[in-house]
Amino acid sequence: MTKADIASIVAEKGLPKKQAMEAVEATLSILKDALMKEEKIQLVGFGSFQVRAKRARKGRNPQTGEPITISARKVLKFKPGKALHQAVNDIGG
Repeated sequence: MTKADIASIVAEKGLPKKQAMEAVEATLSILKDALMKEEKIQLVGFGSFQVRAKRARKGRNPQTGEPITISARKVLKFKPGKALHQAVNDIGG
């Protein structure tokens, strides 16, 4: 599913297509800005997004076996909410 597909579905719910696309764009922009500030986003019934730091660590080049240092970085974690988890797994429904 693409951003345009989501906007089309939102438009079917009663908004003009242009406004639906603007709403989707605005929502995604807000989420992106919050994650860039490392804020936790919690959408009840859907899930939560959080930025976590991974420390630098030692690894090995699989082709040569040579030791390398994997640099520190940030990763995005998503934890589905209970309702979403149940819906996807069709538990109790």
